Amino acid sequence: MSVTIYHNPACGTSRNTLAMIRNAGIEPIVIEYLNTPPDRQTLQAMIRDAGLTVREAVREKGTPYAELGLSHPALTDDQLLDAMLAHPILINRPFVVTELGVRLCRPSEVVLDILSSPQQGAFSKEDGEVVIDAQGRNVQ
Repeated sequence: MSVTIYHNPACGTSRNTLAMIRNAGIEPIVIEYLNTPPDRQTLQAMIRDAGLTVREAVREKGTPYAELGLSHPALTDDQLLDAMLAHPILINRPFVVTELGVRLCRPSEVVLDILSSPQQGAFSKEDGEVVIDAQGRNVQ
């Protein structure tokens, strides 16, 4: 299975998502989107295919969201996309793309919906929350 994760290694949710992909025995394509942001067409497609609006895909916390005035309701999708492309930190994370779909994996266990391979063992998030039991079953 081909899996691509748009990853920020400084983000715990992104690290947990990547670890769950690997716990399924998959080594994904890892794109550190702050260094290599998606182009406009790719970003639009990921947002659309994840079933999100552009506004839902904009990250507020820890970004220049407020300084750029991005909360203004009159801003168009194109203006929001322009801001996201100019400041990739505004792209919410992590987006994961597989043959089964695209998801913004917040919370990280959303990734389980689009992996064709089962979890191969127990998994706990970095904060200790148990997500997968020893038999590879989702405990939530």
